[in-house]
Amino acid sequence: MALRIHNTLTNSLEEFKPIEPGKVKMYVCGVTVYDDIHMGHARSMIVFDMVARYLRYSGYQVTHVTNFTDVDDKIITRAAEEGIDPLELSARYIDKYFEDSAKLGINRADIYPKASECIGDIISMVQKIIDNGFAYVADDGSVYFDVSKVENYGRLTNQSIESLQSSGRIAADPYKRNPLDFAVWKAAKPGEISWESPWGPGRPGWHIECSAMIAKYLGDRIDIHGGGNDLIFPHHENEILQTEAVTHEPLANYWMHNGMLQVKGRGMSKEEKMSKSLGNFFTVKDVLAKYGTRTVRFYFLNTHYMSPLVYGEDMLAEAESALGRLVNNYRELQAYIRDAPEGTADAERIESFRKAFRDAMDEDFNTRDAIGVMFEMARESNRAIGERSMTRATAESWLSLIREFDTVLGIIPDDEGRDEDLDSVMSILIDLRQELRKRKMYDLADLIRDRVKDAGFSLEDSAEGAKWKRI
Repeated sequence: MALRIHNTLTNSLEEFKPIEPGKVKMYVCGVTVYDDIHMGHARSMIVFDMVARYLRYSGYQVTHVTNFTDVDDKIITRAAEEGIDPLELSARYIDKYFEDSAKLGINRADIYPKASECIGDIISMVQKIIDNGFAYVADDGSVYFDVSKVENYGRLTNQSIESLQSSGRIAADPYKRNPLDFAVWKAAKPGEISWESPWGPGRPGWHIECSAMIAKYLGDRIDIHGGGNDLIFPHHENEILQTEAVTHEPLANYWMHNGMLQVKGRGMSKEEKMSKSLGNFFTVKDVLAKYGTRTVRFYFLNTHYMSPLVYGEDMLAEAESALGRLVNNYRELQAYIRDAPEGTADAERIESFRKAFRDAMDEDFNTRDAIGVMFEMARESNRAIGERSMTRATAESWLSLIREFDTVLGIIPDDEGRDEDLDSVMSILIDLRQELRKRKMYDLADLIRDRVKDAGFSLEDSAEGAKWKRI
């Protein structure tokens, strides 16, 4: 079964055929770095981390580029409030981005370009757009893309120019010839950060940075362009126009967009997109203080990436519980191997699960169905463990397959074993917690449990006494 991707451009599932056999060029729109990243950002980051992981798992050589918008109105405003240079502010939040990204288990992209470091490339592209007759210089020194020069604006959203004009989503600007025209170069305002250009001091428009970065690092045409579906209009629509005005060929063969993470509206009667502008966001840092990396990844990946997802701690708790069943099965298999009966491995059954996993992922990266395969494996292996009908060779192959799948999903704890030193330390903590409970010092007993959980372990009471395990 060949990989099929839902292409926003055609609104259909299409077989994936890379431009160059065996290689994939993928660009994913990153964040505007003026604050800590929130869970809405985390969804897109984890989705495209998974996409890159699966493409590599499938044998492709992937070049993955994700940008930082480090020059922007919001950055300038926040920097002015703090009395610092805008690039100093953005550098601080880029560092924080990488800290949170690592905690989310994100594999780093190959390249992280910044708008401020691509000014020469941006100016060069703007000049080419002007020379090709698709942009004009306004009286204030700004440069605007002239949408009247193109025939198929709105192809990603499948809307006409007339419907876009009447949508109410276009900001008024006295320097524009047409309300839909957009800035590819913004003339500097007094006191703003700026760079010299043929049109006077200014800075890049939002959309142009991505077109210039793609051209610089990946070439005129790429395989996959990704981002949240809130970027389809106007950002990705405008990227297409800018690039095609220069290259005269499609920017990307496949456009992928993840669904938004939503929260209950303030009236609690409807959902709305999680965003900083609405003040309804939850930072990755705060969420990870309560829930582990793998719980957050499972929470996002247990839903198809295109589907909307409503945020709530009750849903994270459900994800934690569901993931716990997979992790427990993994640990049970590890323990079972020690005295499992000898015999050959059931290679046919192992391969059937591998095929089911790949079939799910090949159908537009359907991680929900792929995780469903892992739950089916857990149910079957739990029965076999209980009946002691699984051979050691099969159990070892089963564990190897789980680890193989996890190179794509990143939801199973690292296989570090249970060394004697760790067992000794955990035994001390268990004994201390039990003594505190005997003395009715429940707050301190709970504190030990919570701190142990923060470190990636759980303490559980059972008929045989307290036990610990990795989570």
